Amino acid sequence: MIKIFKYGEVANSEIFARVTPEVNVTEIVSDIISQVRTRGDEAILEYCKKFDGADLTSLEVSQAEIAEAVAKVEPEFIMVLKKAAANIYKFHEKQVRNGFIINDENGIVTGQKIIPIDKVGLYVPGGTASYPSSVLMNAIPAKIAGCGQVVMVTPPDKNGNINPAILAAASVAGVDKIFKTGGAQAVAALAYGTETIPQVHKIVGPGNAFVAEAKRQVFGQVAIDMIAGPSEILVVADGKSNPRYVAADLLSQAEHDRLASSVLVTDSPAWHLRFPMNLKDRFLSLKEPISQEHP
Repeated sequence: MIKIFKYGEVANSEIFARVTPEVNVTEIVSDIISQVRTRGDEAILEYCKKFDGADLTSLEVSQAEIAEAVAKVEPEFIMVLKKAAANIYKFHEKQVRNGFIINDENGIVTGQKIIPIDKVGLYVPGGTASYPSSVLMNAIPAKIAGCGQVVMVTPPDKNGNINPAILAAASVAGVDKIFKTGGAQAVAALAYGTETIPQVHKIVGPGNAFVAEAKRQVFGQVAIDMIAGPSEILVVADGKSNPRYVAADLLSQAEHDRLASSVLVTDSPAWHLRFPMNLKDRFLSLKEPISQEHP
């Protein structure tokens, strides 16, 4: 449930304390990476069954599955995706860098040659929640940069399906290949390659503690974007603030991970009672203890 503290009654360290996993993430991830390197697709399929409950016979998402997903989502949602994609493209196209050559008078030639990454791997979460925005914000810059192949991995549900919103976003963003696997095993597959999943040169995208640890362990074998910690946000609001807006801001980070920290500072003692009930219930559901079942 939501904890409420009066100013000065507890230390800040208690307010911002996070739940700490009771498992050794480093050892678990190390073993998963070793299994994927050694056994390839066989290990990936076993982990899909163990962690996702999906008994798969193939890992790659077919074009028919993508077309079916696009048909399932509302046309308005496709319009929103396309609008977002256009905005993302408009911003990131300004970041494109060009090479140059300098010919000095004494015959010395210097310069810089910028070459796009041939294959990039995009990790998209799909366990606790699904984020079509992650697809757009990572795939579109890769396409603008001229990457030869954009490979996406995301965990399936128990029926072996991918959230239609994720596949629709991948279709809009122009992702080249999509595979049904998540967690540390997906990162390992991208880093070292399997019979089905191609080896890439860089892995980007958010994930849980196991995904972050896997990216840390494969760094050097491949490039990565960064090792991100759990999300956090602090909102300062007085009694006149719109509770719906504040709740939405808090949820924007709370939804990322059960380890995420969302804190509201207010001078209104009854402020928490003003939260819209649907948003309050959603916020409470995200504060359950962290699960250790899915690396």
